[in-house]
Amino acid sequence: MTAAPETLTPAQARQAFRGGLRVPTSGFSPGFAQANVLALPRELAFDMLLFAQRNPKSCPVLGVLEPGQVSSALLAGGDIRTDVPAYRVYREGELVADPDDAVEHWREDLVTFLLGCSFTFEAPLRAAGIPVRHMDLGVNVPMFRTSRRCEPAGALSGPLVVSMRPVPAERVADAVRITSRYPGVHGAPVHVGDPSALGIANLAEPDFGDAVDVPDGWIPVFWACGVTPQAAVMESKPELAISHVPGYMLITDLPDAELQVP
Repeated sequence: MTAAPETLTPAQARQAFRGGLRVPTSGFSPGFAQANVLALPRELAFDMLLFAQRNPKSCPVLGVLEPGQVSSALLAGGDIRTDVPAYRVYREGELVADPDDAVEHWREDLVTFLLGCSFTFEAPLRAAGIPVRHMDLGVNVPMFRTSRRCEPAGALSGPLVVSMRPVPAERVADAVRITSRYPGVHGAPVHVGDPSALGIANLAEPDFGDAVDVPDGWIPVFWACGVTPQAAVMESKPELAISHVPGYMLITDLPDAELQVP
């Protein structure tokens, strides 16, 4: 890929991933929503819908594909099996593969859920002059399992997962206000400050993604994260689940503006 990620259209980004580009997607195609991906067998689809309805901060639903369906208006002309930079395949809750595409693992009974991602509101944060630390450092966002439990649904249960972005203390209120306008991609933070209140022992050891430092005068801010369903998969152990690698998202054709509320 020679073009800068921020200049790519969603279709161009998906084409690059289909061609083998495997990178975190923070900063790609600003102005368009990014999505978490989770495909489960049809018999678990209702449980997943109910899990999302009961845990809307972590699982805001942007779209659901029919069993076996591989494309939709959210990725026009695309293929959910190939157009994510990197995938995870779980069997009985165990990670068994992290392929560049999911074609060989695909089944016609899989129902795919597309869930909002907080990468979507990073462009508005930066436009307001609020630094996004992991982007400045060129690494993946840090994500953590917490001690907070999600409300279970049917066969699915698990902990809340959060993403963390340190914010200068004087800009925290602005970050809360800006992100609260995007409820479809997790909205306002679930916690500001002391990570131990979430059961997080060490910010230098994220469960997913990469560690970032918290400079002096900055405060760690935590948003609900769409990796929460993957944590539920690990705990609940369904026969098969296919997801994205955390931080390696689907770039959709949905404009950010359609997710913004007044």
